Amino acid sequence: MSVVARRKQTRQISVGGVKIGGGAPIAVQSMTNTFTHDVAATVAQIQRLEAVGCELVRVAVPDQAAAEAIASIKKETAIPLIADIHFDYRLALRAMEAGADGLRINPGNIGTAKKVKSVSKKAKERGIPIRVGVNAGSLEKDLLKKHGGVTPQAMVESALRHVELLRSFDFHDIKVSIKASDVLRTVEACRLLSSQTDLPLHVGVTEAGSLFSGTVKSALGIGILLVEGIGDTIRVSLTRDPIDEVRVGYEILKALKIRQRGPEIVSCPTCGRCEIDLVELVEHVESTLLTRTTPVQLAIMGCVVNGPGEAREADIGIAGGRGHGVLFKKGKVVRKVKEHRLAETLLKEVEAYEARKGHGKRG
Repeated sequence: MSVVARRKQTRQISVGGVKIGGGAPIAVQSMTNTFTHDVAATVAQIQRLEAVGCELVRVAVPDQAAAEAIASIKKETAIPLIADIHFDYRLALRAMEAGADGLRINPGNIGTAKKVKSVSKKAKERGIPIRVGVNAGSLEKDLLKKHGGVTPQAMVESALRHVELLRSFDFHDIKVSIKASDVLRTVEACRLLSSQTDLPLHVGVTEAGSLFSGTVKSALGIGILLVEGIGDTIRVSLTRDPIDEVRVGYEILKALKIRQRGPEIVSCPTCGRCEIDLVELVEHVESTLLTRTTPVQLAIMGCVVNGPGEAREADIGIAGGRGHGVLFKKGKVVRKVKEHRLAETLLKEVEAYEARKGHGKRG
């Protein structure tokens, strides 16, 4: 029986061709770290993100050149493009004219209500949704004073204040996110927000850190919320190649049995019985299968004696020993394999499995 709560039913919106909320699959998104006006570099990174399953991508729009670049970027990419806007409402207008599929704004920092109204008017005319994004580091001074600092209550009040501003202009195509670099504060704020609105929520831990610390914090924060049925899109924030953000995002969803995309690899932590370079073997298989979409559980074990039994639930597995190893399926040994052919054998078995399931190899 699943321990994941039934997901909260939220209002559905569309970002480009991707449905968000209202029972649609939880979407995995990321953000480019290129200079957006460098079209070639940005397109190349987005295409790499597409290949590993990224479903929405955000680009920074700090100036007019970045806003105008969106038109060229859209011609060479497929996934919906979200323009990240701060301080200058005119950049939001230009980004929409260039073809952005969505906006991420903090209405409190792009100027007067009149300016917010002009953005919401154009977004409504073009059918472009707006994500109200509130971060712990950018709360209004009056809310900090009222709540005595950056509290979950202050963050939620800020988000709902911005939502109501957009609604006052008859704009309702809204998604909301409230994030902090502190896991517990983020979780509590999202819980509170979810209890007070039916708008779709984007969840994540902002400025989470490096690959190691950021993965841990994101897995905890995002994982807790997903287990409680909260969240319609996710982004793992890492000081890293954004491809790793998408990889970690899907691993979180796979671990919770929410979405299965591509192989799930289990491998032993190694011990004194391991006589092969298991780390290199796992990394080789993992990188080779990075763009595969067929759900399959793989096991890569370092002990011929115990490996198959310890990973008996794996669809396909290999267990290595000095000079030779074994191929096994569902815990049963199929045949012996020479050590230097373990990876090759596993990858061929994955291809055969994909063919039987009728799935494509790449996303």
